[in-house]
Amino acid sequence: MSELTLTDFWRLVTVEDKTAEPDSVCQSLKSTLSDLSDEQLIEFDKQFSICMRQSYTWDLFGAAFVMAGCNDEYGFSEFRCWLISRGEAVFKAALENPDSLAQCTPLYFLNEQPYPYLDEYDLIAGLLYEERNDDELPFIPSGLDQPKGKRFKDKPKFLKQNYPQLFAKYWQ
Repeated sequence: MSELTLTDFWRLVTVEDKTAEPDSVCQSLKSTLSDLSDEQLIEFDKQFSICMRQSYTWDLFGAAFVMAGCNDEYGFSEFRCWLISRGEAVFKAALENPDSLAQCTPLYFLNEQPYPYLDEYDLIAGLLYEERNDDELPFIPSGLDQPKGKRFKDKPKFLKQNYPQLFAKYWQ
């Protein structure tokens, strides 16, 4: 593979075992990406950054809150990494309708709670590049201080109305 296409990106980033432990998911991606050239790593990182920006919305933050109590910026970043790891179809469906994530099973559970998070999944390509080159990947600014859209209300009545499937499945 010389150029990294969008199809290649989704093939590389999509996790097959949907219940795998987050650490093994990250190790698997690191192993896969280590075979890429520097140029391919740069393109992979660029595509990942685009997906992170596209998913930086209050609607998805609300879905993460309903699914797993996500309530901070760091957790939301890890949630978006998990969302990307689910593949292109799930990702695009969630952008259109965050409540569609209710169909996104199976899911990894930690302490009997849903755990839709991947810690630093978005940094793997950059760390590999840095290890090889003693230099960082080109910086791609996100351009956003706040998620897109209108902030979600965290009252159960609102959440049930706006995320009916997720609410029914995950709200405790």
